[in-house]
Amino acid sequence: MTESRTVPDAILDGLTVAVIAVDSTLRVTYVNAACERMFAVTRRHVLDRPLAVAISHLDVLGARLSAALAQGAGFIEHELRLERHGQTPITVDCTATPLAASGAGLLLEMAALDRHLSVSRDALRAVQQETSRALVRGLAHEIKNPLGGIRGAAQLLERTFAADSGHHEYTQVIIREVDRLRRLVDRMLGPDQLPRPRAMNIHEVVERVYRLVVAEASPAVRVWRDYDPSIPELVADPEQLVQVVLNIARNALQALTGRDESGHDAGALGLRTRVRRQLTLNGVRHALVVQVDVEDDGPGVPPALQEKLFYPMVTGRAGGTGLGLSVAQYLVLGHGGAIECRSQPGCTVFSVLLPLVPPR
Repeated sequence: MTESRTVPDAILDGLTVAVIAVDSTLRVTYVNAACERMFAVTRRHVLDRPLAVAISHLDVLGARLSAALAQGAGFIEHELRLERHGQTPITVDCTATPLAASGAGLLLEMAALDRHLSVSRDALRAVQQETSRALVRGLAHEIKNPLGGIRGAAQLLERTFAADSGHHEYTQVIIREVDRLRRLVDRMLGPDQLPRPRAMNIHEVVERVYRLVVAEASPAVRVWRDYDPSIPELVADPEQLVQVVLNIARNALQALTGRDESGHDAGALGLRTRVRRQLTLNGVRHALVVQVDVEDDGPGVPPALQEKLFYPMVTGRAGGTGLGLSVAQYLVLGHGGAIECRSQPGCTVFSVLLPLVPPR
């Protein structure tokens, strides 16, 4: 008997859709693991309790569920937005089906749309990243060749001038500007080294970034950290991950810079580590994923800029090169991971998501 219950439970717990069963009085008789994750509840807490009390996020469905029980008919609610205490709201498709086997009750299925949309965006972003890098590589080749010729010609021209002619200043300007353009092109191409993965603790990386950020931040910026010590080791290149998190953290610092020149609190920047379970990254399902958040309470990223943040040369800051986030995403994709961004005025969070073991 135990085995007959265990196998279906294991199957239901493997689903990414939240499943909830209620009886004829709308008391909870079953929830799967996806439901626990979606609503931050535990089976012990919700079983045999009224649904509206056990999972208060679903009290908006009370009238429809009662009608479905009375009529013995199911329903589908598309794009239902649910508020979650202490968490960001979630949009789901909800399907209610009568439980014929038990004679009374309903089976609820909640499919989160936010993550499906995010997975699609991640896949599209990865393709766009590779396309833009291919374009940049082609442009870099076309730009660097004539730059080399210009530099060589300037050096030859310099030799024809007398030592005291004063024209050397002009050729040096040409050489310096050519070198600057070559460095810019190299930065656009990003790192050309493959990752050198090893078993590591993610807090090695985050703590290094924390110390660098504290050193660079103005005294008016409060820098905080919140680590989950239970995170297991992952296989990754620590130097590349330092570059990733540091690029994002510096962007956050720049968003806070100048907010308050009077010396009062100019804002806060935080580094946080967590784990995510049963997450799809770049088309691959992972049981466990490491999440590193960089959070700031600055003005936020304009909505028009959010979808283009990871393109090279895209920046919302005067004087910015727009390369930091592009390089960060390229390095994270090389580890089989992804970067997510949630932003509104007063709270911007960049989340670096990394599998424990990168794909081969």
